[in-house]
Formats: sequence, structure tokens, C-alpha cells
Amino acid sequence: MRKKTLATLIAATVLAAANSAYAKSIEYIFYDKEGIAGSEVIHQDGTKVSGELKLGWNNRRLNLKESFTIGEAAMPEQLSIEGISPFGAPVSEEFSLENGVARWKGSDEHGSAKTSEAQFYIPKNSTLAVQTQLVKALIADADQNIDLLPQGKARLHKLDKLTLQQGEKKKTVHLYGVSGLGFTPDLAWYDDNGDLFASDEGGWFAILRKGWDKSHLEELKTRQVAAADQYLQGIAKKHTHTSTQPILISNVNLVDVESGKLQRKHHVLIKDGKIAKISKKPIKANGATTIDARNHTLIPGLWDMHAHLSPTDGVLNMAAGIVNVRDIGNTHESIMRIEGMFESEQIIGGDLFRAGFMDRESENAMRMGKTADSLEEAKDIVEWYADRGYQQIKTYSSMEPEWIAPLAKHIHENGMRLSGHIPAFMTAEEAVDAGFDEIQHINMLFLNFMGKIDTRKRLRFTEIGEHAHELDLDSKEVATFLDKLAKKGTVVDATTTVFSSMLLRQPGKVDPEFADITDHLPVNIQRAFVGAELDVKPEHRDDYDLSAEALLAMMLKLHEHKVTMVAGSDGIPGFTLLRELELYAKAGIPNIDVLRTATLVPAQVMGADEYTGSIAVGKNADLVLLEGNPLEDITALRRTALVLEGQNMYRPDELYTALGIKPFHPSVPFELNNTTTVATKSE
Repeated sequence: MRKKTLATLIAATVLAAANSAYAKSIEYIFYDKEGIAGSEVIHQDGTKVSGELKLGWNNRRLNLKESFTIGEAAMPEQLSIEGISPFGAPVSEEFSLENGVARWKGSDEHGSAKTSEAQFYIPKNSTLAVQTQLVKALIADADQNIDLLPQGKARLHKLDKLTLQQGEKKKTVHLYGVSGLGFTPDLAWYDDNGDLFASDEGGWFAILRKGWDKSHLEELKTRQVAAADQYLQGIAKKHTHTSTQPILISNVNLVDVESGKLQRKHHVLIKDGKIAKISKKPIKANGATTIDARNHTLIPGLWDMHAHLSPTDGVLNMAAGIVNVRDIGNTHESIMRIEGMFESEQIIGGDLFRAGFMDRESENAMRMGKTADSLEEAKDIVEWYADRGYQQIKTYSSMEPEWIAPLAKHIHENGMRLSGHIPAFMTAEEAVDAGFDEIQHINMLFLNFMGKIDTRKRLRFTEIGEHAHELDLDSKEVATFLDKLAKKGTVVDATTTVFSSMLLRQPGKVDPEFADITDHLPVNIQRAFVGAELDVKPEHRDDYDLSAEALLAMMLKLHEHKVTMVAGSDGIPGFTLLRELELYAKAGIPNIDVLRTATLVPAQVMGADEYTGSIAVGKNADLVLLEGNPLEDITALRRTALVLEGQNMYRPDELYTALGIKPFHPSVPFELNNTTTVATKSE
């Protein structure tokens, strides 16, 4: 363990003396696109710090109270956090450091460690006060690199500096990044004392110290985003391997998703980013970048049809073999910026398809997109999205049921599709009859048989947990509904994994849907998979377990009734989509049809199957090389050995390592040949 230097001790002593000399309170405002979404007040009296966070969005309400005592080296030595998580599960967490022994316990985890020097405990349910104190501890440390509990290290990165003026007030703020907690550094602005000043939270929220006008957020956000982008641009520059010459993949088994067959020991030539030749006989291509894919399987690049993209997601998706993504809800500013960086290859990311996000104005509205107060305003929003090249509209739970039919007609007249949550007090069947082309989330299929539920609230989760298993999936009523979906061509984007996860998670236990991967992830990401999301009472535990099984049974019924299904994640990029496909296979859907939900079918739904979605001459070289055969073992999808996006090649083990993830499988070797003119012929 690293020993403290004299400079560290002096800095910590000075800071401790300063802490004991004053009391202060700082209030922060959380802004969403429409206004104020929450607040947190942090109060410090000497070495004692407390904070209370209240934040709301959609049907989620986060309430946390924290308190801690600052000890040696500006690190907490006593800490307590209590409250309610966004979906209603209780939060309780405590930490203490006494006589060289650190102990922590809470709703989801407990442990202890002997320590000869101060280490910073990172709570599982951190809020702004602890976040601020971590930065202060890093500033006080000589090399600005400190050990963490339960494990890991945090490092401070100084990225930018800016002086703001408001009337006669001036404030110098510093943009710091803290690495070691997640996939990429956490960025925020702090003042000269190390107190948080402002932060942009990826377009979902912006945080600003009360007393400063929100107009300052635009410049702060611009500079914060630029710093974050620069980090990802560095990853892209280092880990994008572009072949200026053709690429030859030899001795590979390839999955023909159109015929449903595995073609053994083929050879594939790629020129100018497209598949130029597929042959059973060896292809001579002098000077080409060559890949010996013996004992590997080639599949089309995967699709994720339910994403809410951030720039980092492109790296996670590419490492998992996901080359095409439909963003199903984002701010226009954010998604256009991401699309531009993907297309210009400034950062890693494949082809992007956009859905415009809209809701009826209400206290439960989802404000990542646009909200309307009238049907006419909703129609204007549709035209706004159409003018900007969006392929479809996704509506949310607060939409008025009587708006859906005229809105669907208007959406179709503007050349777009309509999908979404089923509006509150409307059934899925009514929405389909009114013009829905696609339904998001498997819970909406079950709710169709439970009356007209208020889908704006947590009922859309708890009713499923308590009662989904009671629905007779072999009934005539269910069969008639599913046959209607099939006949109308209504697409289902089930996002089964997020609902199965929600139902199965329990306090103190690892989410069973991600238990196989958590030890590969950075420590704080691992901890996010521990514990419950919903407050499931003991008398309902069996109901929730049975309902999780019912989700899979419904997926099989969809397949049997020939309902069009597309795979989407709505969760952690890459990993959730792969688990989604595993659940489809677990439900009993044949592996080839599972693969089609994430390759050919999404391409058909989005009108892109002429150039992607399968392995065929003339199509884009959106390809994934796997160790193993996914037609026999769907978990082979996790063993990505190479991902191709046109002439760009990505080694998944490199990408995972760059994000602090332990790789799942070694990449196949290759060497770029970017100097030789290539002549090809078949033998």
C-alpha cells in the first residue's frame, strides 16, 4: 500500500484545520429540459457534513440523506446514508473507521478491512456531498491518486479552468475528472475550495450551485463535453485499425441468417467497406490484410434496437459486436452530436437510427424529448422531427389515448413509424388498433390483460411482478391478441432483460441476469448490479420469481405466433443486448431465430436490409467474428474475437481494457497491410 509523503500529511493537516474553523451550506439545483427536477443541500459544520438529495423524473423519485465526519487526509471516517432508490427500494448504508479497521454495511453489502493509512470509502449510493469530498481528498493528496474502499484507486485529472462573472460576483471554477470509478472519468466543475459548482449529467440533468443563473450552464456544458469527447477520441485513435487495402477473412464458418444455415470453411473478401466476394474456394488477394479465422464463426453485425445513447456507448457496443443502433429516446442536441462523431469517426460507434421522443406534458412526463399540451402541438412536434431526418416517433406513458389515432395518421403521412409505451388508461390492443407500429417493453403485453393501468406510475412494474404469472398464456384471449400483432405486422421490442432483472433482484444479492459478467467490470459498476430496485414485500417474492419465468414464456408465445420481434437493451450497452439474446434462447426460441432478432429483422424494420443485416455480396461489411458457434451455443456471442465495420477493425479485448473491463476472449491476430496494391482472383 502506498505510504503517505510529507506533503500529503501537511496538506491534510492544513485542510483539517480549515474544516474545523467554519460552517457553511451550499444548495444545488438539478435542471432537466423543462425546469427544476430536484435539489440537494450540503451543510458543513467543522468536520461534520450532511446532505439531502431530492430528485424526480418520470415515475422515479430518489430521496437520500447522507452524513459523514471528515477524518485524516480529508476522508470520511464515519458515514451514514438512508433513503429510497428511484424505483422504491429502501437504501441504508453505514461506514466507520476506528483503530485502523474499516467496516461497512448496508442494504446490499457489508465488509471490513484493516488499513494502516486513510482510504476513501465510496458508498454504493453516493450523492453530491461524498462526490465533493472525494475531490477534496484527491486535491489534498500529493500525487492526487488515492486508494478506495471496498477496492480500487481514484485519480484526479485537471482538465480545464474558467472564470465566471454574474453582476459583481466572480467565480473561478476547475473542471476535474475522477477516474477509477466507472468506464470513463467522472467530470464536474469545482471551485477553488474543492466544492462542487456544476456538472452536466449527459443531457438527463444539469447541476448548478444555487445563486448562479442557469445561463452559465451552456458554456460549462460545452467545455465539459469537449473534455469528455477528447478522452473518447483518444480511445478511437488508438484502437481503430483501418485497412486501406482489402481485407481477406479465410477458413471461416459463417452464419447465413437468411437461409438459417451455417456455411463451413468459407472465404470472405472485403473491398471499400463492402463484402466483395464469398467463396468456398480460397481467394488470392496479394497484399490484402489477412485474417485466418479457423475455428471461428462469422455473423452479421448485431443491432441494438432500444438504446439511449451516450458517446461512451459506442465503444461498449462495438466490443460486443453491436454495429447498428437505434436510439429510442434522447435530446435532439445530444443524439445529433453523437451521430456526427460516429459518422466522422472521431469516436467509435456504428450506424445510428433515430427515434424522436415525445410525451404529453404532465408531472410524470419524460423530458428527454419534447412534450406537448395539445394534439395540434403534438402534430407540430412530429413535423419538427420529420424535418430533421428522424425515422420514427416514440411516445411515452402520459400521452392522451384519444390523441393516438390522429397522431398515428399524421406520423404515417410524414413517412415515419409510431412506437412507444402504451399510454396510461389505454390497452396495448387499443394502441395497435389506433396505429401503433411497434410496442416497447414486454410489460405492456401483460398489462393488456390487466385492465387500463396508469402506466405513468410504478404500477407498470409492480402489477407485472405480482400478477404476470397469473395470466394464462394458452388462453384464446392471448392467442387472439398475438395473432392480431402478427397479422398487422406490429413489432415488439421486448427489452425482456431489464424487466427480468427488475423482478429478480434482491437486497444483498448480485443481479442474476448479469452474474456471469460482473467480475469483469470496474468495481463501482459491479456494485450497481447488487441489490433490489423494487421494494418487493416478502409475501410477493414467489410471485415475482414466477412472473420472471412468465416473461420468457411470453417471448416463446410471440415467436410461436410469428410476431415480429427485435432485440433491444434499454440497459448497460453491449452486455444487456447479449443477455437479451440469451434469454430468448432460454425461452425456447431456436438460436437462428434469436440471431435474426438482432440482425436481419431490425434491418428490415428500419428499411436497411438492402445494405446490412446479413452476410451477402454487396452488403456493408458489418461483421463479427466469434469463437464458437452461436447456432449451437448462444453464449458464443460473448466471445467476440474481432468486429468489422467496413474497413475498420476492432479488437474487443483492447476496447474492453481501455474501459477498465477484463476481456472475455482474446482477439484474433492480424497485421494491417496499408501499402500494397491488391490484385485478387479465385482458385
